[in-house]
Amino acid sequence: GGLLLRIPDWWKGTQAARPVVRVTLGAGKPAGLGVEALLDFRAERTLDGETLTDAEWKQIATATAGLVLLRGKWVEVDPEKLQTVLAHWKALERGQREGGVSFAEGLRLLSGARTDTRAPEAEAEEVRHWTEVRAGAWLEETLATLRRPSAADNAEPPPGLRAVLRPYQAAGVGWLRFVTRLGLGACLADDMGLGKTIQILSFLLHEKNEAPGIRKQPSLLILPASLMGNWLAEAARFAPTLRLLAAHPSETSAEKLAAIAADPEKALAATDLVLTTYAMLPRQDWLRTRTWSHILLDEAQAIKNHGTRQARAVKELGALAPARIALTGTPVENSLGDLWSLFDFLNPGLLGTASDFSRLAKRLTSSPESCAPLRRLVRPYILRRLKSDKTVIADLPDKTEVRAWCPLTKRQAALYAQTVLHLQESLHSNKLDPIQRRGLVLATLMRLKQICNHPAQGLNGEYLPGESGKFARLAELVSEIASRQEKALVFTQFRELTEPLHRFLTGLFGRPGLILHGGTPVRERQGLVVRFQREDGPPFFVLSLKAGGTGLNLTEAGHVIHFDRWWNPAVENQATDRAYRIGQKKNVLVHKFVCRGTLEEKIDRLIEDKQNLAEGVLGTKDGAEVPLSEMANDELLRFVALDLKTAVGEN
Repeated sequence: GGLLLRIPDWWKGTQAARPVVRVTLGAGKPAGLGVEALLDFRAERTLDGETLTDAEWKQIATATAGLVLLRGKWVEVDPEKLQTVLAHWKALERGQREGGVSFAEGLRLLSGARTDTRAPEAEAEEVRHWTEVRAGAWLEETLATLRRPSAADNAEPPPGLRAVLRPYQAAGVGWLRFVTRLGLGACLADDMGLGKTIQILSFLLHEKNEAPGIRKQPSLLILPASLMGNWLAEAARFAPTLRLLAAHPSETSAEKLAAIAADPEKALAATDLVLTTYAMLPRQDWLRTRTWSHILLDEAQAIKNHGTRQARAVKELGALAPARIALTGTPVENSLGDLWSLFDFLNPGLLGTASDFSRLAKRLTSSPESCAPLRRLVRPYILRRLKSDKTVIADLPDKTEVRAWCPLTKRQAALYAQTVLHLQESLHSNKLDPIQRRGLVLATLMRLKQICNHPAQGLNGEYLPGESGKFARLAELVSEIASRQEKALVFTQFRELTEPLHRFLTGLFGRPGLILHGGTPVRERQGLVVRFQREDGPPFFVLSLKAGGTGLNLTEAGHVIHFDRWWNPAVENQATDRAYRIGQKKNVLVHKFVCRGTLEEKIDRLIEDKQNLAEGVLGTKDGAEVPLSEMANDELLRFVALDLKTAVGEN
């Protein structure tokens, strides 16, 4: 028998053995595949890893409080909590279909994430405290392979690949094959420039050659329009045996697109991969009414806002393919909601409902150190390698980021102060409804950034170099770059600034460069890249941040200049990595222009402080959007206020 004692004061704080409910998931291989596959589920009452007999459990459960002497040791008991935990797992057992839990639910349990967000936090904590969840043999082996891509099935390079894969790329291809064979969605989130495209082409060649002679459905790749030419060129170069079809008017005539829509099965009989854009997808019904071998998203952060039309159109495709792959260097671009939307496509249900996850995200945003369960939950499905990791790639040169501090001219300072005063008066007038206030704040923030660039911006004035501290700083920097006969990329978020910058830089370099912005035809963009990449090509390239920030290989540049700052560091990093990527032989120097004493300096500081959230979830620093428009009036005015002494460079 057992002896029940109340806990004496001297015992408090001393560690005693504790009985727990041990839940084992996935001891054997499930019959199905994917996040809905049912894992076997077994709940046992244990003490120190050994199953308790019914008699022992009854002895513990009937105790009133304190300690029980059991198996020659003191055992801590709390019958009320134990009964709550046992009832929880019994209810879960009863609620599972066919006596198992889904793969998604099992992963949530293993990660320590809450499975019922409607239950009180205290109750959920009790369940975690008195439960041990572990993976069974099959699930443990599967998770180990998912987490260590080098252990995946790294097959020989597929027939038709005209490239030698780096070791981490071969591991990535093997990992993609393993995950998709399980019917799970995979996110290839390698750092920008590490060759996600070549890994996907290799993967598709493997799939094409898996069962020769058997006709397979083609795969569908959805991508931004600016990357269409890049994918076609890379496929022609590295995987010429892949048969591609571009379902986009920039590459295929309207007549041919109409013929495809009329009879897709016939038109795609000799096609391995169909490429279309996020914008074209909702306009082409035939893409959403047929099955695909795989559905792939490039720059998958395009579906980060799950309520948008293009995100909904992409997710409608989910049921049309057994395998889904997302490519993105920034799984968390603005907020944790981006991650939920991405996984809603890859593995629906894994992160719960949108409303449940929203509540979780709010808690994690205020407490980033609590991200461990979420990190454990998503880690098996995200493969992310960084260029800064020398074990991944040892022969990439260094990248150095520096702030290029710029003063304001007196005219810039006067315009800036005048704009802030107008904002202050408008905010204190109490005549604005919430929508009007938000519009005013966003317009003012944009205007202040324009003033920091040049007083003429937004006023259709003449861009006189002497009226802008940034233009003066650019002249100093470029004179040194030009004297060394080096090349530079210059990014701005403003399309209207690309021409003035080009004129100014042409004078500094002594010959013209190139321009790319949202108005540059898609079919011309790859030609601009080819021209710049020639050793004797143009010395500089002015690009708008959104149009030129993804998918371009511009490794001839050794300098990247961010003329104005975007709110989100992930977008800037994507642009930087047009130059800092495989194939780069030179050290890359990144110059970030910041006007002292203005909101640019405060944004720069705030972005640095806001990068911990993505670090907590992904182990990387991609940052989060700053909701400046939601600040209170006083806080906002302090944020945009001009420090005149610092701004104009007075000591």
